[in-house]
Amino acid sequence: MSLTSWLAICGWFILLVLWMSDTTDVPFIKHLPSIPGFPIVGNLVQLGTEQPRRLAELARQYGPVFQIRLGNKRFVVANSFESIKQLWINNQSSLISRPTLHTFHNVLSSSQGFTIGTSPWDESCKRRRKAAAAALNRPSVVSYMPFVDLESYVSIKEILQQLDHSEAQVDLDPYPLFQRLALNLSLTLGYGFRIDGSVNNKLLREIVTVERGISTLRSTSNNWQDFIPLLRLFPKRTNEASDLRQRRDVYLETLLQKLKDRIASGTHVSCITGNILQDPECKLTHEEIKSICVTMIAGGLDTTPATILLGIAILSGPNGALLQTKLLEDIHKTYSDGNAWERCLKDEQCEYVKAFCKEVLRFWTVIPMSLPRVSIKDVVWQGATIPAGTTFLMNAWAADFDPDHFKFPHEFTPERFLDIPDGSGTQHFAFGAGSRMCTGSHLAYREMYITFVRMLIAFEVLPARDPAERPILTGPLECNANQSGLSIEPKAFKIGFRVRDRVCLEKLLEQSEAATNHIKK
Repeated sequence: MSLTSWLAICGWFILLVLWMSDTTDVPFIKHLPSIPGFPIVGNLVQLGTEQPRRLAELARQYGPVFQIRLGNKRFVVANSFESIKQLWINNQSSLISRPTLHTFHNVLSSSQGFTIGTSPWDESCKRRRKAAAAALNRPSVVSYMPFVDLESYVSIKEILQQLDHSEAQVDLDPYPLFQRLALNLSLTLGYGFRIDGSVNNKLLREIVTVERGISTLRSTSNNWQDFIPLLRLFPKRTNEASDLRQRRDVYLETLLQKLKDRIASGTHVSCITGNILQDPECKLTHEEIKSICVTMIAGGLDTTPATILLGIAILSGPNGALLQTKLLEDIHKTYSDGNAWERCLKDEQCEYVKAFCKEVLRFWTVIPMSLPRVSIKDVVWQGATIPAGTTFLMNAWAADFDPDHFKFPHEFTPERFLDIPDGSGTQHFAFGAGSRMCTGSHLAYREMYITFVRMLIAFEVLPARDPAERPILTGPLECNANQSGLSIEPKAFKIGFRVRDRVCLEKLLEQSEAATNHIKK
């Protein structure tokens, strides 16, 4: 065969590959606005890394719901509070599955399985989600309050120790304390034991580092190889995912083996994984048990600590003193017997504190682009029939800052959530919405409420002395150190703390220590 013929064949082959690369998993959706893009890459280039803001800008031109192309995948994006409510809640039985993406599902999760939240909808996912929901519903969360008592008091005690018997202000970064709090709760509930000791504990820092890296790889803006298969020929992203998978395998197997050893020796305590392992009627497979284990570790570790941190940070801002006054008045009025430290474990009666928690969740939407959904049935939106199998993206940041739903959305105002009765429907999208919203939302909310109440009782929150060390308080995108990550990674900052009443606080800490000694042992 002549050289010309070989070149012609190669040319046709390249054209065929390019043509196949320029097709999408779902055909163009008629009667739905579409964002013009480029061949093969679609809209990846123009959306960049800060996708929530760019999509919100496009919504002002094309309307709240439109279709985009990310490489060979078609997405329907919702950007307003009302459109998300209609699609995610009114059609929740249709938007119940998840997409499978090459980097996260085929590479990173190949050994331990998918987390419950990232699994496509099938009978296995249904069983795992049912088991997790039973362990994380409201009645179950009440039984976990001794663990929250322990972790919150340990964090506050460590801040008090850094004050070193001084009545002056100390500036510090409390983020590692809140990371330890969230991780230890997950470990206690999942495996029946916690990591004792410093926030610099080697295992603790490894888990936090690896889970943060995995969170970054789950972002739709960070992995072009998920949408352009030709890029998988270049192994950089795949190698990163493989490294994180191997490191995760090590500590997950270590934790599971430690639990099995305790069960064998009769020294274990009741926990989610232990109960499943010992239940003779349990219908979960070994792979499904591993999925629940990885879910317990990953769930909330990169969201709850950041939310608590940014909630405390807002108290150090220009309106922080006024907010603290209102919050303390509410606490003292509600718990008029002076026993707020203990009673906050038993109920959520402080209306202004609850409104503050909701505003923290709204204002600091720590997952700006909520995890994507895949429809299992056709969905109709304003004359457009969106076929089953389509991937939907929720711009949670745009919805939580939607001026048509929230008055002055860029202002931090807890009052917007006052006088809204519980059970009145979705008030923000920090936990997602509909059938696959976060199963751990009740626990995360209780962690926030208790931590805020106790931190306010313990300390006066102040701006750091050095203005250069203070947090950016204008919103989650502005304070984000990793624009291409799935969740917000706050830029490093410090907060000032000054003890309110040392003698009183030390007594409260002793009270919690006595109550939780059996857990530590």
